[in-house]
Amino acid sequence: MGKILVTGGAGYIGSHTCVDLLNSGYEVIVLDNLENSSKESLKRVESITGKKIDFISGDVRDKNILNKVFKENSIDSVIHFAGYKAVGESTEFPLKYYENNVGGTISLLEVMSDYKIKNIVFSSSATVYGDPETVPISEDFPLKPYNPYGKTKRMVEMILEDIYESDNSWNIGLLRYFNPVGAHKSGLIGEDPKGIPNNLTPYITQVAVGKLEKLSVFGNDYPTKDGTGVRDFIHVNDLASGHVKALEKINKNPGLFICNLGTGRGYSVLEVLSAFEKACKKDIDYSFEKRRPGDIAQCYADTNFAESFLGWKAQYSIEDMAEDAWRWQQKNPDGYNKD
Repeated sequence: MGKILVTGGAGYIGSHTCVDLLNSGYEVIVLDNLENSSKESLKRVESITGKKIDFISGDVRDKNILNKVFKENSIDSVIHFAGYKAVGESTEFPLKYYENNVGGTISLLEVMSDYKIKNIVFSSSATVYGDPETVPISEDFPLKPYNPYGKTKRMVEMILEDIYESDNSWNIGLLRYFNPVGAHKSGLIGEDPKGIPNNLTPYITQVAVGKLEKLSVFGNDYPTKDGTGVRDFIHVNDLASGHVKALEKINKNPGLFICNLGTGRGYSVLEVLSAFEKACKKDIDYSFEKRRPGDIAQCYADTNFAESFLGWKAQYSIEDMAEDAWRWQQKNPDGYNKD
């Protein structure tokens, strides 16, 4: 079994996936520039698994580093997480997102081609679907990403589709995630956003722990059960196991496949809040604000293909997600203490 290169492996989803890879017997090399992550997460992955990770500090846009990594290691496959991921920031700084998310992937693919490494799992996103006309969303839905972040994800998918079209010896998994939540049961690794969180659940836990004053709920007039936005929240451990399943599939030469990773059900903002209040055993202060531009009413996955093709199904409930996220926040009020 060759080594797996995990780009962006020190990040939230990357670190949890490293745990699953190591526990499944893979050797792991992480390449991460630590711009939006911490090396501490990998130390903790090692303590959870009792196994070693080879860490290389570097950027996927840097071909010199990539060449060195591929030259010095017998790499079997790549899981590509590295990229910027804040929707709001992407609207403000689109060039930064195109240059990093698309440019970085092109550098990576060029070096992979040079070394004839043709197995890659790409971290894509449900944002490629835009505002769906109906739910649940299956993989063949029209693709209408509505912000630069989502467009960079779709562009990379298109690049990978074109590579496969030109050379069928590639094996490529495009995993479209819905909304990752939660943390490892140990409370050692979890989501550690820099500054004020963009995502709902770290925001809720930071209000609960007293770091932030109250939660802003954007929009209470959507055509949903309680007026708040509905999303498919998926436990990060489920997401991690989806990558291991995708890697197993890639080793069987499936060509190119596209797969949603979600739970198949939508939770409203208020339902998520209520699950967190139960986990924290306290009320969480919130106020309604007007809708944010670009937000959609509801979005959740059709998971039939993931079940039949990958043999994968989400196992964790919204209660599990809330309990695990809260445990992480309590044990690590300041995240990985990057100061």
